[in-house]
Parts: sequence; structure tokens; C-alpha cells
Amino acid sequence: MNAQSTATRDLYFRSLENRDSITARFDEVRRFTERLCEPLETEDYVVQSMEDASPTRWHLAHTTWFFETFVLRPFDPGYESPDPIYAFLFNSYYVQAGERYPRPRRGLVTRPTVKSVFAYRRRVDEAVSGLLSRATGETLEALVPVVELGLHHEQQHQELMLTDLKHLLSFNPLYPVYRPRESEAGRSNPPEAGWIAFPEGVVEVGHGGDGFCFDNETPRHRRFVETFRMADRLTTNGEFMEFIEDGGYREPTLWLDEGWRTVESEGWRAPLYWREEDGRWMYFTMSGLREVDPAEPVCHVSFFEADAFARWAGARLPSEAEWEIAAAKAPLDGNFVESGTCHPLPLEGKGRSLSQLYGDVWEWTASPYVAYPGFRPGAGALGEYNGKFMINQMVLRGGSCATSRSHIRKTYRNFFHPDKRWQFSGIRVASGE
Repeated sequence: MNAQSTATRDLYFRSLENRDSITARFDEVRRFTERLCEPLETEDYVVQSMEDASPTRWHLAHTTWFFETFVLRPFDPGYESPDPIYAFLFNSYYVQAGERYPRPRRGLVTRPTVKSVFAYRRRVDEAVSGLLSRATGETLEALVPVVELGLHHEQQHQELMLTDLKHLLSFNPLYPVYRPRESEAGRSNPPEAGWIAFPEGVVEVGHGGDGFCFDNETPRHRRFVETFRMADRLTTNGEFMEFIEDGGYREPTLWLDEGWRTVESEGWRAPLYWREEDGRWMYFTMSGLREVDPAEPVCHVSFFEADAFARWAGARLPSEAEWEIAAAKAPLDGNFVESGTCHPLPLEGKGRSLSQLYGDVWEWTASPYVAYPGFRPGAGALGEYNGKFMINQMVLRGGSCATSRSHIRKTYRNFFHPDKRWQFSGIRVASGE
């Protein structure tokens, strides 16, 4: 067998393996999105609580539009959309993909109905599954990476669905329960916080090697870091209560200028969803209104609040390079969305290593969201996925209780504006040695 025949055979068998794995993953991710919707009533799907959030129905349709636009249209000439207007309604920010309906008004669109959106999903799912079953050779090789990107894109929207839904439900004085949780009885005290030291040196950060990653995780490159220490667990509600009681929200010297202006203009005096009743702190959760558990990781704080807390504690936030160095040998395990809690959990004991690096809450870093050295965005509309947002935002690491376990990596770079706090975002402090 000559070299060309060997290469053709290898491509054939690799294609078959890719087809089986990507088809199974496509079905798994798409079904999981719909399982997250099972606790909802029809009315829950359609309301938009703020400009940053989107209705659940829109998330369901947008993730479907992604496969229709970037998989079916380029690779399946026979595919026809159920309604061409969907391309306008459900595009988000892909300028090269066409015009877009204004984001702040997504909650005003009552049609297509929720029932129609689920029918749209079924139609696209059948078309993508059929395409994957028919594609061979180089076509399948080109198709698989786009489908995989679409699945990770959908997992991002699974998380956004939950955070947007929580924000929506929090306005309801009935304090609706998305998913019940067990009683709060038997709370534990968090283990005493400690420090893990890391030496100075030149290290490599960023994604390298096999496996999926987003383009903003590349290229892998070298960084020099000074000696530093990282807190061995997340900051707790109890510790943040001490910050509040010590006047943390009233002391401007703890805050960055923009942060202090935000505190004053927004009237912040506690994390999002917290409220004080009869001298007790209560907070809205996906299981309704509960008393704040001091042992749980503090959640729904902005970068400004995380930075102010760190200053008050005599520490700082870690850089994203420090976080990645600390996470290099940590197991990728934690409280993810698959646990069903949709809430950060208290740490139950710890050893002499870092705990809660993954899951529970996204951890704010001190690093602005900018391009790695040598980064180049891809061509076409898919090249708009990350690069154009590299300004005025801060990096978070580690995933949360709303993140899928199969979606997170040690090199994953989440990013939000520093005043945002409706995501499951929390705090891990660091310091110089």
C-alpha cells in the first residue's frame, strides 16, 4: 500500500471515529439544554429582566440558529429554514452573518411561540444528525470542528440560561423555586483558610496540545511571575459579612474610582440577591429565598467588590497567569451544573492543597481580558466569537455551579465587565510572598 492509500485509509477510519463521537456529543448537549428547561412554565421562557440577560426562549432559538447558520447552510445545500426571519431574530453579535434584532428588546417578541422554538430545535437537530451520518472524508473533517464549537457555544448558553433565569425569578415576590434543595439544617463551619506558596519563574500558560479550546486561550506563551501565594479556598459568605459589618461598602479608600462611583450610583451594600430582614441576611437562590449560609462561597459579586474585599483583607486578586499556574496539577473536579444544585456549596474539609478551583463560583482575576501575544482571530463570522470583546473586561477562571463539567479547562478564559454580578462569580485572594 502506497503512502497516498495509507493516508486515505487513515482519514477514513478517523472520520468514522469522529462521526460517532461528535454525533453522541451533539445529542447529549442538545438534550441537556432541554432538561434544564423542564422545571419551567411557559411564562418563564419569554420575559427579559434586563438588557444583559435574554429570555430562555431566545437562548433555545439562538443556539439552534448557530447550527443552522454555521453548519447546515455551508454543508447541506438542501436544507431550508422553517422561517428566514429567524436569521434576523436569533443572531446575537455576528455582524458578518447579517442584521440582528436589538438585544434590549428580545423580551418584547412573543412569536415564534415556545412550542414553535422547540419544533425549530427538532428540525435542526434532525438535519444536523442526518448531515453527520452522510458526510465522509474531508467534508466530515471540516464539519466536526464547527459542530464541536457549536456545542461548546451551547454549553455557554446553558449557563447563561440559568443565570438569566435566576435574575428574572429574583424580581418575583413569590420567590419561585426552580429546583428544590434539602433543608439548611446541619450547616458546617468552613475550614480555616490557609496559603499555598508558588515560586517565581518563567512558565508557559495558554492552551497547548490536543483537545478543544476557544481561540482566546491561544497561543501558548511564556510569562514570568514573581513568588506569590494563593488562598487555599474560596472566600466565604461569613468572611464577606465581616467586610460588610466593618463598613466595606462605606469606605471609598478600598475601592477603585469606577467601583466607588458604581457603589454610590447603584446603592450597593451587599452582593446581588442579598437582603437584610430582621437583622438576618437572606438571599434569593434557585431554590427560593433562604438565609445566607456563612460557610458557602460568596457569590454574585462584581470585580469591583472582589477587589475591594481583597484590599480590606490585606491581599489582592490573583492574575490569570498565577491562577493557571496554581491550577496546573489540580484535578478538574468540583460542583458543576450536573450536580443539580445551581448553587455554590460549602467546603467539607480540605487537605494541604488548593480546594474549589473548579466549579462553585467563577473566580475574578486581576487580569484585563486582552489578547495573548501572537493571537489572531479567525476569518469570517466565527472569527467574531472572542477577539472583538478584548477591551474593558476582566478575566474570570475556574467555572461555576452553572458550568458543565465537560466544558471547562484550566486554560478557559471567561470575561465580563467589572460591574457585572448576575453571573455566579466569587473571590479567591492572593498575595506576594
